Amino acid sequence: MTVFAFVLVLIIMIPVLAIVIDSPVGQALARRISSGSEGEADVSARIEAMEADVRYLNETVETLRQESEFLHSLIEGRAEDPPRLETGPERPEPGTGD
Repeated sequence: MTVFAFVLVLIIMIPVLAIVIDSPVGQALARRISSGSEGEADVSARIEAMEADVRYLNETVETLRQESEFLHSLIEGRAEDPPRLETGPERPEPGTGD
């Protein structure tokens, strides 16, 4: 009876294993196994890329914070009066002939 159960399990496992290996998860697992462990150079390159991304995001957040403060000051009316252009002598209207 145990031989029959073993053969039955083996027969059922063949299509199940084929489905799992053909799935995206199975392919990702196969790539992970075949690539082995990552080298130190690859890890350091990934860390440098992540640090550059963090610096960029920090600068973006700071810019957004400054813009937000500026908009809040405009909404609340606390903005400094903008410099005004000085008016010069009156100019004649175009087409009046003067």
